[in-house]
Formats: sequence, C-alpha cells, structure tokens
Amino acid sequence: MLRRSAAVVLAVVLAPAAHANGPGGGVCGTGDVLVTVCAADNSGSSGSSGSSGGKPAAAALAASGGDSKPTDKCSYDRVDPPPSAGHQAWRGHDPADGSVYKVVCDSARGGVVFLPNGEEGPGAPTIDPELVARRAAASMRLEPPKVASPRAVGTYVVGIPMWMWATPSPSTFGPVSAFATAGGVTVTATARVTSVRWAMGDGATVTCHGPGTPYRKSQEVTSSPDCGHLYERPSYEQPGGRFKGTATATWTVTWTAPALGDGGQLTETRATEFTAAVREVEVVNSR
Repeated sequence: MLRRSAAVVLAVVLAPAAHANGPGGGVCGTGDVLVTVCAADNSGSSGSSGSSGGKPAAAALAASGGDSKPTDKCSYDRVDPPPSAGHQAWRGHDPADGSVYKVVCDSARGGVVFLPNGEEGPGAPTIDPELVARRAAASMRLEPPKVASPRAVGTYVVGIPMWMWATPSPSTFGPVSAFATAGGVTVTATARVTSVRWAMGDGATVTCHGPGTPYRKSQEVTSSPDCGHLYERPSYEQPGGRFKGTATATWTVTWTAPALGDGGQLTETRATEFTAAVREVEVVNSR
C-alpha cells in the first residue's frame, strides 16, 4: 500500500450533480472539482454507513490552496493518448491550446492538470487520489456481520465445541464496488471482508477468515473446520447469565487510480454484539 501525506486540506460540501448514467447503476455528475460517487452492492436494499439510502452521493471538493512548499518537487508526464475533447480534465480548454499531464510530487500528492502550450509546471496539484478513494469508500454500504451462531435463544455446553458463523451477503461480506472522480482523477474501489474477529466474552478471541461453516446435526460433536470456540466454564456468574461477545468484521477496500498508475488499500470495521448462555452438563446417577 502506498502511504500518502494528506498535505492538501479539502473541504467537503454537498452539491447538486449534473446527471448522467454511470457504472454500477449510479447517477454521476460532471465538473472540474465535482466528486461523484456511483455505488452499487447488488443487494437491492437501502444503504448505511456513509450513504443515503444506498443512492449515489455527490460532493464538491474545494482545495484550501497556498499550502505548497517550494521544496515539494513535482514531475509532469503528458497523458498519451490524451483525453477526448470535452473531458473534464481539459477544464473547459480546447485541446489545441495545451495538454493534460499526470502529476506526482515528492509529498506523495498527485493529480491531473491542464497546462497551456509553452507553460512551465505550476505548484503541487490539488487532487489527492487517496482522498477521492475515501469518498468512494464512504458511499459504500458496508454492514456488520449478521451473526447466526451463537444464537441468542440457544444454550451451549462447557467442553462441547461451538461452531460460529455469520450469514453472508454482498452488504455484510462483499464484494461492494464504487467509483469517484475529481479534477480528472478517477478512482475505482472494491471492498471485501477479509477477517472477522470474535471476542467470546470469556477473555478469548478467535479470528476467522470467512463467514464460518453452519453446523449440521449429522456432524455431531466435532470442531468447526474454520471458525469455532470451546467454552471452559459456564456463564452463570455473568450479567444476565450469559457471556457477552462481539463479532468485528474488517473490510479491506482496494482502490486504483489508473490514470496515475496509483493505488492502495483502506480498512473499515463493523461490529455486531451477541450473547451465549453456557451451561454445565448435569449428570444424574440412577441405580
């Protein structure tokens, strides 16, 4: 992952978008500094976590400006082939009047700028693709795990393996995709759950790299092949007579900015609480 320095301070405000159909079924906007996010999780339900009802979000990014240091050296590479006439990277200019350049600076800032014919490179660009990627990630519907086991109405036994699993769906395990554009920089992002950390309430934690395997009666008393736990004491002394745990999913968001040859990863976490009633086996002797 390429680590970036957020040296350019961007202010985010909601702004109306000029409508056009975009990838993922979203509605996209255009403009020199308009960031448009078109997201779809293919689940057909409403969104959460940074989105508004699962609909595309649009925002204008205004650079604070004046924060470039003279020592921040930037390299300029002409985009070849150039964007088509009318593309927002031209900033309204005629392609005959100049060229579009990819810019990368020592501070790790990057972007796409228009330079008139014969003009030397200006200061650092105002669009950081990682910040655009974060806007794309914020639009995604990333939900916490839907815990199927431990069941709130279930009773578990000390010394008997417990199988843990969550019900997977696009919004709880992915993949979820979105894209965003700003100042000629287009970023695509895809999010997937890469692990679920189960805090069991008895001091133990279990990390699983998937939703887990559902238990079937035919499997009898066996351990889960990929996500399980064994309680060694009952939960009688716990509040409510139950262990209280948390299943925390880590979403890994992988993003790319093809025009810059750039990319990286971001992480988000979502958590669900659960309880488990654990009892000891009562043995009755008969003669």
